[in-house]
Amino acid sequence: MPLSIRASRWHEMASLTHTRSAGPIRRALSRFFENGAAVAGLVILVPILLLTLTYDFWWPYKPNDIDLLAMNRGPSSAHWLGSDGVGRDIMARLLQGGRTSLLVATVSMVISTFIGFFIGALAGFAGRFVDGATMRFVDLAMTLPPVIFLLVLASIVGSGIVPTIFVISLLSWPVLSRMVRARLLELRERDFVVASRGMGAGLWHLLIRHGLPNTIDILVVYATLQVASGILLEAGLSFLGLGVTPPEASWGNMLNAARATHVLENYPWQWMFPGGALVVTVLAINFVGDGLRDAFDPRSELK
Repeated sequence: MPLSIRASRWHEMASLTHTRSAGPIRRALSRFFENGAAVAGLVILVPILLLTLTYDFWWPYKPNDIDLLAMNRGPSSAHWLGSDGVGRDIMARLLQGGRTSLLVATVSMVISTFIGFFIGALAGFAGRFVDGATMRFVDLAMTLPPVIFLLVLASIVGSGIVPTIFVISLLSWPVLSRMVRARLLELRERDFVVASRGMGAGLWHLLIRHGLPNTIDILVVYATLQVASGILLEAGLSFLGLGVTPPEASWGNMLNAARATHVLENYPWQWMFPGGALVVTVLAINFVGDGLRDAFDPRSELK
């Protein structure tokens, strides 16, 4: 066998051995950064987060500042992205809208992740009767038409940031609870869990000590993708007038304010920039979520 081929195979085997000797988190991160789409999503997402979180310090306009001399003005040196029908700066409202949309999506993700994990772990660890009763409740929640359920809930609890978070949180947890339950049904038969039960470990100990660490991959991937879903749900509710209410800016109510025909035809900057920001941000988060899902997939070791 030629020396160059031998050296190449030795290098491949050494690289594979080094990768397998690293910890699971390190291997997952390595797989994530080898995913071009995931890295591209991260490169897009980080500047968006920095801009929305810091614009107060470097942009001269506030989201609700009104300039009557600049109503419906196009992009210029004074207003980089133009102004709306009452003279408010589109750039300021775009960045504040991003902050609001990301806030709603992130907080609702945290709440729905907690609910989904708790219910799924309870079904997996608490016994057959609790499992059956809990899963029938989850089945009921999943059979409700999501759009109709969303609209009914929004009309009951009202509009605003807090009600929007509440509505999105209640709609999003059932899928996660099923995934967590499926993982823990297999886990509860393992020797270390059986030993913990035999030594008198309670339900909370099992959830925190064994359930949470062994479902962290599911939770991370779900949380990332749920942020993108939450942004879209908030935008849809706000577009229909049932989400974040003006004058508070969000990408959804900016699109709602620009949906009149004369605005769509004559002032495209009023809907083009919030719509573009919404699409780009959701795509970037989905790329990152897909990368995390592939990185945490144990079968990736075999590829």
